[in-house]
Amino acid sequence: MDAFLILEDGTVFKGTSIGAEKEVISEVVFNTSMTGYLEVLTDPSYAGQAVVMTYPLIGNYGICTEDMESAHPWPDAYIVRELSRMPSNWRSENTIQNFLKKYEIPGIAGIDTRALTKLLRDKGTMNGMITTKRYHGDALLPVLEKIRAYQVRGVVMKTTTREVYAAQAQNPDGSRYTGEKEPKRVAFLDVGAKRNIIRSLQRHGCDVTVYPADTPAEVILGSNPDGIMISNGPGDPKENTGIIREIRKLYESDVPIFAICLGHQLMALATGADTYKLKYGHRGGNHPVKDLASGRVYISSQNHGYAVDPASLNPEIAKVAFVNVNDGTNEGLSYVGKNIVTVQYHPEACPGPRDSGYLFDQFISMMEAN
Repeated sequence: MDAFLILEDGTVFKGTSIGAEKEVISEVVFNTSMTGYLEVLTDPSYAGQAVVMTYPLIGNYGICTEDMESAHPWPDAYIVRELSRMPSNWRSENTIQNFLKKYEIPGIAGIDTRALTKLLRDKGTMNGMITTKRYHGDALLPVLEKIRAYQVRGVVMKTTTREVYAAQAQNPDGSRYTGEKEPKRVAFLDVGAKRNIIRSLQRHGCDVTVYPADTPAEVILGSNPDGIMISNGPGDPKENTGIIREIRKLYESDVPIFAICLGHQLMALATGADTYKLKYGHRGGNHPVKDLASGRVYISSQNHGYAVDPASLNPEIAKVAFVNVNDGTNEGLSYVGKNIVTVQYHPEACPGPRDSGYLFDQFISMMEAN
């Protein structure tokens, strides 16, 4: 069946319908990863967005549910050049086509994703509609109005856990923790978290208690944690005014804090800094980041459309710790007089493959010193 991607500027791409056959409007973004399409699909940070994969062949190793970053996929739609319908991998449990249908995610294949990506780079992130209907002439005008009016809203509360739950410390192989030291107790604020962040903490000898995004700071601090983690998540950070107020209270405590991606942005906003929307964002597993303290450059995995404005930082509160080598944008902060480090990229992911995993070791050291 034919399908169409209609962008807010009026550009139309024609392809083939994949996944669920339904019409959807979303924010269209691109991801430059060559592998890891299941992790992309199940990353809560894509809530409210339609994902374009720049790598031309997607689905060739099928679906392995063990690799999922959450219980189900989050993108509104999926856009690829070619979809493999005959996966070849001993771990494969299903095809990506069936996976998209199961979770009612519409998509489109067979379009020139290179041309689409270049368009999004030139004009910036745009809204778009995926549909199997043909809109012509005057019938297209009200459709374009609807597409342009779309906004990503309320996605943090959509993706966060609904209740508090615990995840016990593990050995590096995933078995029950048997280390000599007592497990560190980490309070984990879930603002749209990937599973592997929690798993990384567990395998660093941490007992993790996961809290919903709207949990009051008094509840988190009242549990007397050794450290606090603030997760990744979707959407515009400035929308989360109530969460920002509670994070300010966490900042004012003496508890060590490590924050990733959206958590990094929320901590910056909570301490008086500003954020802004990037032209087309950073999404993929090949973004170089420089650690200003060591001078080393790491290959990082990233998924964000907003960034912290370094010019808005109060130097008595925070200083730039990491920068993006490609465009100079902020990739992390260290907080003056506080055991707080925040990064924009994902140290739990494996693009390097484990370039920035040392940040979890640093968080453990912060808790031990405290």
